[in-house]
Amino acid sequence: MVMSRTLEHWVRLPERAAPLDFIAPLLLRLYLAPIMWMAGVSKLNAFESTVEWFGNSDWGLGLPFPTLLAGLATWTEILGGVALLLGLAVRWVSLPLMATMLVAALSVHLKNGWQAIADPVMCLFNCSDALAAVERLDRARSILKSHGDYAWLTEQGSFAVINNGIEFAATYFVMLLVLFFIGAGKYFSLDHWIARALGRGSATDSS
Repeated sequence: MVMSRTLEHWVRLPERAAPLDFIAPLLLRLYLAPIMWMAGVSKLNAFESTVEWFGNSDWGLGLPFPTLLAGLATWTEILGGVALLLGLAVRWVSLPLMATMLVAALSVHLKNGWQAIADPVMCLFNCSDALAAVERLDRARSILKSHGDYAWLTEQGSFAVINNGIEFAATYFVMLLVLFFIGAGKYFSLDHWIARALGRGSATDSS
């Protein structure tokens, strides 16, 4: 009897947790908002360089209409970050943000494989590059230990080789895709209160 009640308790746990379902989209939004905001602001603060990087085919992306595309990417991320923070039009905002993540993944990061930080233990592909990165990292550490204050240099964290793969862009894309399907969430979003004011239910139904 006790075991039956315990089993029933666990089976019904997701149902009982339903009133707290606003927490997941809220945390997704709070996680993504500063990332998108800072990405856009960094482009805006160096806009001429951003345009040149978008258009240059030798060392940049080689995209057409670089000023237009750089401006769209910049303001999509800035305004998208604000919208995510406020929980405003989250489903609509997720679409252009997903597009920027997709373009970044395919045009900038894909050639570097999956990993953001080179790690041969966790590599999915490009493992030979990860192994080569570790070899160089070991060599760099050896030089720093011999000729520098290694304890001071690593006081704020260990050294790593940035692989610059698609890992982060893909992760953000998936998080935005989730927000596209579930919306901004209840209570802590403008979408929720706008929907309530219009008599259209919760933000997960209408945002």
